[in-house]
Amino acid sequence: MSASTGLVTPAPSHGLRLSGPTAPRRPFLQIRRFLVPLLLVLAWQAAAQAGLISARLMAPPADILRAAWTLILSGELPYHLLVSLQRVAIGLAIAIAAGVSLGLTAGLSRLGEDAVDATMQMLRALPFLALVPLFILWFGIGETTKIALVALGATFPIYLTLFGGIRGVDPKLLEAGRILGLGRAEQIRHIILPGALPQALVGLRYGLGTAWLSLVVGEQINATAGIGFLVMDAREFLRTDIILVGLLVYALLGLGADQLVRLLERRALAWRPSLIREA
Repeated sequence: MSASTGLVTPAPSHGLRLSGPTAPRRPFLQIRRFLVPLLLVLAWQAAAQAGLISARLMAPPADILRAAWTLILSGELPYHLLVSLQRVAIGLAIAIAAGVSLGLTAGLSRLGEDAVDATMQMLRALPFLALVPLFILWFGIGETTKIALVALGATFPIYLTLFGGIRGVDPKLLEAGRILGLGRAEQIRHIILPGALPQALVGLRYGLGTAWLSLVVGEQINATAGIGFLVMDAREFLRTDIILVGLLVYALLGLGADQLVRLLERRALAWRPSLIREA
């Protein structure tokens, strides 16, 4: 406190700042995240031009860009991309519906936990690829199997994080709600669900990542379209440039989906500022 003015002097932040929805971000902090990947790509191109990397086994970045541009101009890449996006969208919608329903059932009730959680934990422990032959026997080799694999893979992280988020709500908040006269339904709406939302959004991010990984497996099962089919077809002709285009598309789709959920987090959790360290 200043003796002359009587005003409180703020303590030094020591590199910490409170970040909320209106906190500005320096442009350099946005750009520098991509410096290391850019340097790696440049080193890759230089090594290919120097003959240190075989272009047949690992196409250089310049060849990958040319292949991507050719596929875009021909309309082949947009077509396969739309097919893959449709599969992920349907599978993820099923996973969200199943994961949220099961998570609420197990998280809000001991009886529900006894009925659901043990089964989900056992299914989660099964090797994912071991279920592919069963899915083919049950659903055939069409679209149903591919969508089912996406839905199955994304359901577990959504369920687990929502269940953990509900059970992790501070009991003191529930006690305060009871003191204020909130009924069970009002506690769920005003305390439990908002308290579990951060964990649920983390589960959605994990679920999106798992959905794309599941799609890679699914699109290798008698696919006639999709990014996975494009990659498998290129393998037959030893087109590593097209294979790497497909892998790059998968990576960009995963990154884009993650950024969308991050944007949703910032809007849905605007009430919860976070403490981050300046670099």
